[in-house]
Amino acid sequence: MITKKSKYAIKALLYLAKQNAKTPVLIEDIALAERIPKKFLEAILLDLRKAGILGSKKGKGGGYYLIKTPEQISMAEVMRLFDGAIALVPCVAHKYYEPCEECVDEITCPIREVFRIIREQTVATLKDNNFAELMDKEKKLKRYRK
Repeated sequence: MITKKSKYAIKALLYLAKQNAKTPVLIEDIALAERIPKKFLEAILLDLRKAGILGSKKGKGGGYYLIKTPEQISMAEVMRLFDGAIALVPCVAHKYYEPCEECVDEITCPIREVFRIIREQTVATLKDNNFAELMDKEKKLKRYRK
């Protein structure tokens, strides 16, 4: 399960992706539209700014805006930023690898192999789903709803 921080970050980025590219959006507007607690959102947006995904402008007409295009931001990038490893077990993680304490032979471990496959498929799916794709999916889902 993903953390609320990741989920809120994805919702905020999707909201910003739907706005005019370089026009700053107020935190209050994002929080209200996406039902995200404002204080929590402030911390999330700061992390996204530090990661080079968002820019910000202070003062009148200020707020947050995307630096990268929606096509350049994948769900994998956002989830790794807030949740760390995408792998369900540490022995298949790339950046966060750790051997399992109870494992006798990692190379022949069938449990590890299943979770390696799950991680590869999950990462591929999250990388394939950038924010432009998410906007398209939302449009299609809204059409089917009618």
